[in-house]
Amino acid sequence: MEPIFYILFSEAAGKYYVGHTTEAIEEWVRKYNSNHSGYTVKFKDWRTVYIEMYASKEQAYRRELEVKSWKSKSRIEKLIGGSGHPAR
Repeated sequence: MEPIFYILFSEAAGKYYVGHTTEAIEEWVRKYNSNHSGYTVKFKDWRTVYIEMYASKEQAYRRELEVKSWKSKSRIEKLIGGSGHPAR
């Protein structure tokens, strides 16, 4: 599986979650919406709103760190809204 940088959104939380994975994104979202530990456990309505494919896990991870460093919900929304990378 190609490494993926992704952004999830929870309507209930009104928040975005930024990450990367080499697993199928559908499986990853299923995990977030099931019983597990961590930041996303409080809400069960996470959905994929943005993805980017990368050639390596390191590149996807660097992109995750870059977007997290923004610390800006409006900047993330601008990325999502103006993207040529709609969520699946």
